[in-house]
Amino acid sequence: MKLTIVYDNEAEEGLISGWGFSCYIKTEEENILFDTGGDGRALLHNLRMLDISSQEITKVILSHEHGDHTGGLFALLNTNPEIEVYVPVSFSKSLKNEIASQVRLIEVSEAQEICRNIYTTGELGSGVREQSLIVDSGSGLYVITGCSHPGLTEIMGAALKFGRVAGIIGGLHGSMEYDLLKGLNLIGAGHCTAHKKEIARKFPDAFLEIRAGLSLEL
Repeated sequence: MKLTIVYDNEAEEGLISGWGFSCYIKTEEENILFDTGGDGRALLHNLRMLDISSQEITKVILSHEHGDHTGGLFALLNTNPEIEVYVPVSFSKSLKNEIASQVRLIEVSEAQEICRNIYTTGELGSGVREQSLIVDSGSGLYVITGCSHPGLTEIMGAALKFGRVAGIIGGLHGSMEYDLLKGLNLIGAGHCTAHKKEIARKFPDAFLEIRAGLSLEL
């Protein structure tokens, strides 16, 4: 199973950086894009540069309704009307209607299987409602987050119901719940993570600062 960061605040040479997040998860059965960054032009450029065809993407999972995670969606859908889009049920009616007018829309409230070895935590949080992905690599579970608005306690608690968590990748926002990161093999911090230096200091063997263009074999 391969994970590629497509959109992030930082980017490798030749890619466009921007405030936002998107990552591509390629499995034997599905090609999933988790979040779509903040800008459609940049998203499509980065996909092309990373040799990821938008025609191959089968599902889009949106973590939460902020423009830096949904901004590239419609540019992508214009290139592939066969994509299924999964959104938290709390998304605004207007955005859900706009998505549903173009593609199949699936609303998520509870934890569920997206496809074999890929799960959603379901909608979490009481302020900004957000879902995260859980990827079962066979050797452990990896949590993919958009911004971690619900907090790591709630996100990790939801993930642990599926088994042992080996790593977390994505935006960790301003979280200082460092005890929850103990024992992880990988802490891939990007996008909105406010305390990268502190996390790197506490967990030097596990910390990885992610950026657009980074690929990981899970």
